[in-house]
Amino acid sequence: MQRKAYVPGVAALLAALLAGCTGSSDSGGSTDDSNPGDSGTATAAAEPGRYTTLPEACEVVGQDTLDALLPGIKELTDEEQREKAYEGTPTLTYDTDRKIGCRWKVESADATDHLFVDFERVVSYDTSVSDDSEAEQLFATQQEAADLPEPTSSESGEGTASADASGSPSSSVSTSASASPSTSPSNSPSTSDSSPSSSTSPSNSSSPTDGAPPAELQPRVLDDLGDEAFLDDALSSSGSTAQQRTVTVAFRTSNVIVRIVYEEQPATVGTVPDSEEMQDRALNLASQLADELAE
Repeated sequence: MQRKAYVPGVAALLAALLAGCTGSSDSGGSTDDSNPGDSGTATAAAEPGRYTTLPEACEVVGQDTLDALLPGIKELTDEEQREKAYEGTPTLTYDTDRKIGCRWKVESADATDHLFVDFERVVSYDTSVSDDSEAEQLFATQQEAADLPEPTSSESGEGTASADASGSPSSSVSTSASASPSTSPSNSPSTSDSSPSSSTSPSNSSSPTDGAPPAELQPRVLDDLGDEAFLDDALSSSGSTAQQRTVTVAFRTSNVIVRIVYEEQPATVGTVPDSEEMQDRALNLASQLADELAE
């Protein structure tokens, strides 16, 4: 009788031990280290952008640079007024770590000059998209909105038209920089040669391209500024007022986009702001800001 009672007890103990071993083996059951819903292939978060803050926009442009961009500052005799002109006016913003800008405006005897500098730090809220990639997409949108002419226009702008490239590029160049200014002066001499505006028409009609930048100064993509950059140059006029030139330089460095808008409107009707001079000034400032961001 004792032997019969002992054998079933041993069998039960062995069965329990075997069940415990089976539960801890690779039988498809979940282990303590596994997480429910975890596929086992974790997706790495995209790299954050290089910049987490922005500089003070009204402090990044040095006094010497402002003297070059805004010649009227030197003509200000009132010291307090001159200091205020150097300080600029910050743009309204609700998050200075994301977007910040500053404006300057100075009038002189020859012209009124405006300068606007804007910084935008791009942050991606998609963990699979890096800040740099998000900034790159935004910059591409801004460049597309600028409607730059085709790159081949600068190559065929010397007047030697090629059979396959002289069509659309040349038309895009002529309309992008000074469409409205080139049409209004050309029409005025043909309609009324004796009108009061004929005093300004000779300077404009003597050369059909007056006011339009030469081929090498046309709106274009820039290769040596930041990670990517472009320049736009537009000439506008309103009725009898002087023509205003606006030069825009925009560039991206990592997840920060910088935009410089430089405008000049001469005090004398018929005077056209010099494209090369304004572009040189704006590009010089852009190069300085790019260097400061790179530090």
